[in-house]
Amino acid sequence: MNEWSERWNDGSTPVDGARVMPHVQRRPGGYGGYDGYGQPPRSSQGEPPLPPELSPRRAAAPRGGAAPRGMGDGSGTTYRAGLGSGGPSGPRGAGSKLPQPKNWRRRIGWTALTLVVVLVVTTVATYFWADSKLTRTIDLSALPNRPALGKGTNYLIAGSDNRSNLTSQQQQQLHTGSDNEGQYGNSDTMMILHIGSNGDTLLSLPRDSYVTIPAFTGTSGAHYPATKHKLNVAFSWGGGQLLAQTVEYNTGIHIDHYAEIGFGGFVNLVNTLGGVTMCLDKPLVDQASGANFQAGCQTFNGAQALSFVRERHQEANQDLGREKHQQQFLQAIAHQTETPGVLLNPFTLYPALGAGLETLNVDKDMSLYDLAQMMMAMKDVSSSNGNSKSMIVPVGNPNYSTKTDGDALLWDKIKAQQLFSELQNDQPVAVSDN
Repeated sequence: MNEWSERWNDGSTPVDGARVMPHVQRRPGGYGGYDGYGQPPRSSQGEPPLPPELSPRRAAAPRGGAAPRGMGDGSGTTYRAGLGSGGPSGPRGAGSKLPQPKNWRRRIGWTALTLVVVLVVTTVATYFWADSKLTRTIDLSALPNRPALGKGTNYLIAGSDNRSNLTSQQQQQLHTGSDNEGQYGNSDTMMILHIGSNGDTLLSLPRDSYVTIPAFTGTSGAHYPATKHKLNVAFSWGGGQLLAQTVEYNTGIHIDHYAEIGFGGFVNLVNTLGGVTMCLDKPLVDQASGANFQAGCQTFNGAQALSFVRERHQEANQDLGREKHQQQFLQAIAHQTETPGVLLNPFTLYPALGAGLETLNVDKDMSLYDLAQMMMAMKDVSSSNGNSKSMIVPVGNPNYSTKTDGDALLWDKIKAQQLFSELQNDQPVAVSDN
């Protein structure tokens, strides 16, 4: 048996290995850090070394040499053998502890994943919030004697002057007059927006168009026979439901979606957007609508915008001139809502969505995607993108005298029917509105 083992260890406790202590000179012939006499080693000054935990060079000890296999510095850390002279200021040497690299890839990955989750949750929440703002009352599937399903997608867009949500003071400020048009009010704006493979077309149907209002059943259950009247009478009698039926009956175009906005919503939307810029080639003054604008580019607020789209008395072809104004302004709205200042600014986007959607009345199958597609198509039409165009139904007689409705407007039957056929079948539009 080894003399050292018998004297210092009874065999029940594992033997610690020697610590590497550069400041202690080891005497030759020693074993395990002790000299041949079983005494602890002493320094060159004859003093016993400090305990490892108090040694000022403890941190440098691992650099001076490799600890025996399986041994450490007492702190529980195992060091690897390496190259170098060691020491506090020397190169990394034997027994050095390798630094752990920062895992930037993992951090970036988690950050990106968090952003994606937030974006998805926000998008989904916004979708359901916006969808809840829509009012869906028009059931196009219930219309009788409908045209065959056409190619492309056709939207019927109407502007309602229903004043039920306006106070008498607001009616006076907006120059709307009194609400004497019945349950549904009246409509000064009626357009068909066709989205197809040969370009998009925005077609205005003047409110004074003299058409056949087909037989229909009123809300009271009473049945009304077919009769001749101006197109806007259909809206006054039966709202969007009868208007869509009348448009299909007279054009042969299958209406896929319906969208209607009222006076109040129109004004609120424009104000929420901070106004809409329009450029006029001549001054406009109309006491009836309240329009009073100089020539040139200017920003309209909600009330000014409403007076602009309703102005007609200064126009040579009154109703036709108003149709042009309405097309121009709806296209300007489409441009404004798609600017980064609106889409990327939640303080503008959400109020604008709320103001616009709350006053929209659409068909029961209209989705937010369908609504967005409609707005994008209107923007393309205003930009003359490709084959896209805006036009008014060809007119045969703008001053047709009627027995019951005063002067009305007659369509050019041949050109109008050709145009309706081109839209229904998604063919290139060759007809001009001149």
